[in-house]
Amino acid sequence: MSLSLTLRSVSTRLLLTSKSSFLSRLQWRNSSDGPTQEACPAPSVVSGTRGSVLTIGINRPTVRNAVDRETARRLLEEFNTFEGDPTLTVAVLHGIGGNFCAGYDLKELAHHSASLKLEQDVTKGPGPMGPSRLQLSKPVVAAISGYAVAGGLELALLADLRVVERSAIMGVFCRRFGVPLIDGGTVRLPRLIGLSRALDLILTGRPVGAEEALAFGLANRVVPDGEAFQAALDLAQQMSLFPQRCLRADRASAYHSVFAASSFSQAMQYEFDNGVEVIQVEAIAGANQFSAGVGRGGVFPKKDPAE
Repeated sequence: MSLSLTLRSVSTRLLLTSKSSFLSRLQWRNSSDGPTQEACPAPSVVSGTRGSVLTIGINRPTVRNAVDRETARRLLEEFNTFEGDPTLTVAVLHGIGGNFCAGYDLKELAHHSASLKLEQDVTKGPGPMGPSRLQLSKPVVAAISGYAVAGGLELALLADLRVVERSAIMGVFCRRFGVPLIDGGTVRLPRLIGLSRALDLILTGRPVGAEEALAFGLANRVVPDGEAFQAALDLAQQMSLFPQRCLRADRASAYHSVFAASSFSQAMQYEFDNGVEVIQVEAIAGANQFSAGVGRGGVFPKKDPAE
């Protein structure tokens, strides 16, 4: 009888061990195929490259891509990578899951306000939304779907160009909750669309649709729903084909004249000083190409289909 109990005990242990091993293998297999949110949550920012174009996606769709501290940190990291990588020419910023960005995560602000630390000197640290204080040397295109409001609007203003879906909504929605624009909204918006229109948005907090945004100059392209990312990517890839030193010099001069120049003559001098350096590097080669027949009739270069 003792031997029978022993054998039964051993058999039970072997069965439990086998079941445990099977469950462990199943859990590992499921984890490698696609980890559960509890085990390994999806990153709040995802990135990829298409040729020399970097795509940066905000990936918090359950909160309309509202940005928390970790997301802000990751966004800043991605844009710093973009700025420092000489192989990357243009970035596309977009939101995953149907919305661009609904601003800063107010639930985090409400529940963790005591631990929220903001860098007071804007020259020494990032803004609450992450990359908003950067002065990038390369172009950024924003692909806007759904809501781009409050801090999300400020992230959109970081971009040089905004491709907006027809049903998208933009606006200073944080007006309703007493949350100020401290990620460049009051700085970039008036320069972009004029003080009168900017104050209309800033003071009322009202929603702005795609067509009105286009009329304001807040949107650069309006596309059908679901097409903003591809349209922004096509635009970025087109820009990436141009001679890059010339493109960046002209871009830098435009920003300098709007934000930093003390006078018309100083802006003109900055334009000349930065542009003349490009002539030997790119302009003469471009003139030779034109003489050989390249680009005649206003034909633009085509992107590589492989990209």
